[in-house]
Amino acid sequence: MRPTLLALLAVTGLTAASLTACGQGSGGDPDTVRIAYQRNTDNKNRIVDDYLAGIKRQFERAHEGKKLELVPVQAAQADYYAKLQQMMRSPKTAPDIVREDTFLIKSDIKAGYLRPLDDELAGWKDWARFAPAAKASAQGEDGKTYGVPDGTDTRGLWFNKELFARAGLPADWRPRTWNDVLDAARTVRKKVPGVIPLNVYTGKAPGEAAAMQGFEMLLYGTGKDPLYDPAAGKWVTSGRGFRDALEFVRTVFAEKLGPDPADALDPNVDGRVATDWLPSGRLAIDLDGSWLGKYWQPAGTRPWPQWTSVLGRAPFPTQNGAAPGAVSMSGGWAWSVSAKSGKADLAWQVIETLQTTENATTWTVSDGQIAVRDDVAASRTYLSSMPGVDFFTGLVPYTHYRPALPLYPQVSSAIRDAMEAVTTGDASVAQAAKRYDEELASVAGGSGVTARER
Repeated sequence: MRPTLLALLAVTGLTAASLTACGQGSGGDPDTVRIAYQRNTDNKNRIVDDYLAGIKRQFERAHEGKKLELVPVQAAQADYYAKLQQMMRSPKTAPDIVREDTFLIKSDIKAGYLRPLDDELAGWKDWARFAPAAKASAQGEDGKTYGVPDGTDTRGLWFNKELFARAGLPADWRPRTWNDVLDAARTVRKKVPGVIPLNVYTGKAPGEAAAMQGFEMLLYGTGKDPLYDPAAGKWVTSGRGFRDALEFVRTVFAEKLGPDPADALDPNVDGRVATDWLPSGRLAIDLDGSWLGKYWQPAGTRPWPQWTSVLGRAPFPTQNGAAPGAVSMSGGWAWSVSAKSGKADLAWQVIETLQTTENATTWTVSDGQIAVRDDVAASRTYLSSMPGVDFFTGLVPYTHYRPALPLYPQVSSAIRDAMEAVTTGDASVAQAAKRYDEELASVAGGSGVTARER
C-alpha cells in the first residue's frame, strides 16, 4: 500500500517544526498572498522560480499595497506532495495558492484541501480557451473545478543518433513493437559498450515518473482500459497486459539493458538523465517526456547546442504493433486555491496574472510544456520555441490520462512497489503481480476491483 502521509513525513524528515518555519500561513498579513510550488532539487534548475519572480513583480505593480510571497518547497516529487498536503491541513501553514499535480487533485479535494473555483471561472473569458481534456483534469467527482491547468505533456522515445550510428541502427528509427525497442537496446549493449542502452523509470523513489513514464507507457499499449474499468467503476487486477509490462521492466534490468539498479532507483534519476546521461552521450535510448529540451536551451540548466542534431525522437509503440500503433501518457499541473486560504479573492487575481496570454505563453515555452490553451498553441512563439514541439504535440491523438480518482496515488504506489521488486530481482513477475493484487484489494476493497484475463 502507499505509505501514509505521516510515514512519508517521518521518512523525509518533514516535521511540524520545519513546516511552521516556512511561514505564518495564509491567515497572516491580509495583503500578502503566499504561493507554494516545487523547487527542483537540481540547484541549477530555477525555471519555475524565475517565472514566478516575474509574476510577483507584475502582480505587485498592478495591485498597489499587495504582496506575493513565493514559498518554494525544494524536494523530490513524492516528498513535495507529502509536504504540500501537510501544509494545507492547517490555516497556520496553508499557502493561499498551490501548484498541484493533476493526478492528486481528486484525492486532495476529497481530503478537503482545495477550494472550488467555479464562481471565478464563470466570469473569466479566458476559460473558454482551454482544451476540454485539460479542464477535466482539474475537476472533482462533484463536477466542480479546483484548478487552472498551466500545460500538459506527452511522452515518447528519445534516442542518440550518434550512438545508433556506431551500433549500426538507423537515424530514422521507428520501433513497431516492444521487442523492437529491446532489440535496439541489445544491439547498443553489444556494439557500443560502456553506455546505458535504455532508460525506463522504475521503482519507488522516482515517484510518479516510474508509474506514468515507465509502467503505464507500457500498460496502455496492451489493450483498452488496462488499469481502471470506467464502465464497471472498478480497478483492474494484474491480467496478462500488466504482467507483460512487468516482464518488460524485468528484462531491461535482468539483461543489463538499463542503468545500474542503484542509479535507476535514485529519487533524482530524472535530473541525471536530462543533465548528464543524455548530454554526455552515456544513454542511447530514453523513454521520457516532451519537456526535456528545456534543459538544453541556452538559458536552461545544462545548455547543449548539439542536442537538436544528436537526438532523434520516435513514438513509443504498442506491445505488438496493434492499432493505433503508438501510445503516450499525458498529465500536467494546475494552480489551485487552498481551502484554508483567507484571501481567496486576492489569490484568484494572482491566478489571473499567471494566466494572461503572454504569461501563459512564456510559461509553456520556458518549461517545455505542451499548450492547453488555443491562443498559446497557435502562437508563433510557441510553435517555434523548441525543435520537436510539433512531434510531441502530434502524439496527443495517441495519449491517455491516468484515472484521476482519489485512490490513484495509492494504486500508483502499488505499481511502483511491483516495478521495484522485478528491477532488483526481489520477486518474479508472478510474485510481484500477486503482491500488486493484494495491495489493490487492500486499497480498493474486494468489491472495488475486477479481474481480466489471466
